[in-house]
Amino acid sequence: MTRTKITLAALAAAALAIVPATQARAHATTLNGVVGPGFTITLTKAGKKVTTLKAGAYVIKVSDKSSIHNFHLKGPGLNKMTSVAESGSKTWKVTLKKGKYTYVCDPHATSMKGSVTVS
Repeated sequence: MTRTKITLAALAAAALAIVPATQARAHATTLNGVVGPGFTITLTKAGKKVTTLKAGAYVIKVSDKSSIHNFHLKGPGLNKMTSVAESGSKTWKVTLKKGKYTYVCDPHATSMKGSVTVS
């Protein structure tokens, strides 16, 4: 092989090695928000309650299990909520920035609430 062919082969191999690493970083982490059917509200990652997260892209799957509650997430640059009158599922693609985020059921905000600190 000539030196040019060897260099091109090495560059191609390096490019292929970079693609999986880039794709892994681009994949958003999934969080699950659940409100109701009783007087509970949670935000979890892989089944565990989250209190801290890294800044970045997330997919939040919200399951609103009651027509007397809603799931309201707010923080730096973000204000998303489900309807109080409706129940069902929503999926939000969000980018969380550094700061504090709160999630509440608006009609029952004094007892149904939680927060997450993003660093």
